[in-house]
Amino acid sequence: MMSLQDRLIDSLGSFATRFNSYRYIMAIKASFITLMPVIIVGAFSVLISNMVLDPKNGLASFASLSFLADLKPITSSINYATLSFLNIGAVFLIGIELGRINGIKTLFPGLLAIICFISVTPTTLQMMVNGEMQLVTDVLAKQFSDTKSLFLGMFIAILSVEIYCRLENIDRLKIKMPDTVPPNVAASFSALIPSLITVSAVAVFGFIFHRVTGMYLYDAVYKVVQEPLESVVQSLWGILLLMFVAQLFWVIGIHGNQMVKPIREPLLLGAILVNMNAFEQGIEAPNIITMPFWDVYMSIGGSGLTIGLLSAVLLATKRKEMREIAKLSIGPGLFNINEPVIFGMPIMLNPILAIPFIITPLITGSIGYFATAMGFAGKAVVMVPWTTPPIINAWLSTAGSMGAVLTQIVCIVVSVLIYLPFVKVAARRAEAAEAKLAQTDAVQN
Repeated sequence: MMSLQDRLIDSLGSFATRFNSYRYIMAIKASFITLMPVIIVGAFSVLISNMVLDPKNGLASFASLSFLADLKPITSSINYATLSFLNIGAVFLIGIELGRINGIKTLFPGLLAIICFISVTPTTLQMMVNGEMQLVTDVLAKQFSDTKSLFLGMFIAILSVEIYCRLENIDRLKIKMPDTVPPNVAASFSALIPSLITVSAVAVFGFIFHRVTGMYLYDAVYKVVQEPLESVVQSLWGILLLMFVAQLFWVIGIHGNQMVKPIREPLLLGAILVNMNAFEQGIEAPNIITMPFWDVYMSIGGSGLTIGLLSAVLLATKRKEMREIAKLSIGPGLFNINEPVIFGMPIMLNPILAIPFIITPLITGSIGYFATAMGFAGKAVVMVPWTTPPIINAWLSTAGSMGAVLTQIVCIVVSVLIYLPFVKVAARRAEAAEAKLAQTDAVQN
């Protein structure tokens, strides 16, 4: 008969399998993985723009290097081309990925998703021009191309591709061409009627929604879905809950970060992009909790701050197998890769080491939050790769805040102190098990 613990593990494992195989989740995760280099390029353009080319705070403020300020438009254009159009890229990629999952191998679903997204987006705006409010037509406001419209973009991409894929499978809606027509031309005609119906349906839906409610879809999705989620996940309790869920899945042998990524990525990446834009404009960054916050304070050396576990093992035990695993794991751990220690120690299904593995990032996340809220540590204003080593990632992501560096060092020390007693208990348990086994063998012999 299965124990309560076994039933819980089986239930979580079954949920994780279903969740990860859900095609919308797969499409969103794959899209954000593809977008990551774009975000990093934009982030480093912001870093260079403000720390090198800015005439007030950068190297260009020195008289001998003032010529660097003339180069600032280059990084500004890179920032605009990457970060300010992130939503367009996300819509396109989600469309492609979902199309592939549904059996369509071309790039057309991505293009169709963008067309449908633009069709429900207002392109006529009231703007202040020469001191007067004027109606400006045929423009796309920045709020519709950057992360403020991310959830609307995801929703429209999924809706449009799902409609198209279902219509594309209806044989009566396909325009048949003679066999002499080239296959690519025939495929274009075959997709014509499903595309026309899909775009028309989405556009009509957006039109009716605006006429009935007086709001555009953007306003409804942002206020009802995206803004409440942002307020939860970007709060201390929200991020701690998200981390707790990730760590819980790690403990039962499931990649915890992959489980929370569909929720974490859109919201925390959106938060750091808002901070980067504020930093670029020279104003105060609004968000404390961002994607770099997760990496800098809650995932030092990898999930569970196992950099603290490795240090505790080397300090507190002489057990050969534990020390060997720690030594082998130090190299990857410096780049925040810790699968060797998670599965080698192991932490998975280990009730002793699982406790500090779960609680340590919750404690260090709280330390990082309060240090930032009090102004001791700078807010993250640059997105850096998650493999950036500790100390360096704290310094780069906050554009040179030594308070953030010191706070991260405190978090590492705290993680070592938390892991120490548990490592000692685990070592004693292993020694006791070995002694009992030796005694049993002696009796049998």
